[in-house]
Amino acid sequence: MMFGIITLALGGAITGFVLLGDSWYQLLMAGALGVILTQYAFLAHEASHRQVFTSGKANDVAGRTIANLLVGISYSWWMTKHSRHHANPNIIGKDPDIDRDFVSFTSEDAAKSRGLYRWATERQGYLFFPALMLEGLNLHILGFKTVFGKGRVDKRWLEISMLVTRIAAYLTVIFLCLPLGMAFAFVGVQLAVFGVYMGASFAPNHKGMPILPHDSKVDFLRRQVLTSRNIKGGWMMDTFMGGLNYQIEHHLFPNMPRPHLAKAREIAKEYCDTHTIGYTETTLTESYGLVIQYLNRVGLSAGGDPFDCPAATQFGR
Repeated sequence: MMFGIITLALGGAITGFVLLGDSWYQLLMAGALGVILTQYAFLAHEASHRQVFTSGKANDVAGRTIANLLVGISYSWWMTKHSRHHANPNIIGKDPDIDRDFVSFTSEDAAKSRGLYRWATERQGYLFFPALMLEGLNLHILGFKTVFGKGRVDKRWLEISMLVTRIAAYLTVIFLCLPLGMAFAFVGVQLAVFGVYMGASFAPNHKGMPILPHDSKVDFLRRQVLTSRNIKGGWMMDTFMGGLNYQIEHHLFPNMPRPHLAKAREIAKEYCDTHTIGYTETTLTESYGLVIQYLNRVGLSAGGDPFDCPAATQFGR
């Protein structure tokens, strides 16, 4: 059903693109396309977790097709990275989501920055969301680097053909139908909206939650619950975040389809409350505030302890 709704929205955006012609109102269509592609990415994420079909092969076919051919992200890159994250959320050296990049998630990483990079690191919380405007482009680049790289890629040539076909068809249509300046603006807006929406959906889930040392010995339940954050908001938030708002339940039951996560939340929360296991749930705006505060704190305390000590007792360490 969700696939049908998103595809209908895509059809509407394409119709709007055709009807508007040579008009700067096309940037509205670009923004809409960025939102639609993010929603498709949510579906690819669900397929990668075997949530859509009973057959693993069918899930892989759907996930690879949506990710590569529609969204423009390598499915193999995503599967490798995301599987490592789920097994070791917020664990230094094991979770690729907290590896040092533009943003440093530990004081040790922040201390490595120099010059202009150091200046940006000290303000990385404030710069985080503006920087997400480049994340859409970065995701496409990572996809191409993966499929053309030396590492193992499942169905490499299929992914190459999908990614190349997708980017060639997209750019051809945009640059043939719009004046040069408007075409560049369209692509820029679409990528910016896509990057910000993707980052704004995934960032609240773990950023600012406890980070564990590489050799930590924490049981599965606490490792998944204490490093994750849920977002309140009901069905509207379910749609906006593609089910990622139930991050705790998603990590506890990664194969559980989106419609069942709300009920699982009631059970998981009651269990955690009964056993005095910290269960974090905030509003979306509160989570963004926590992310910004945490990243700024890391950037400004490069010589400090990278671990969130108040959580130590919750982990039994």
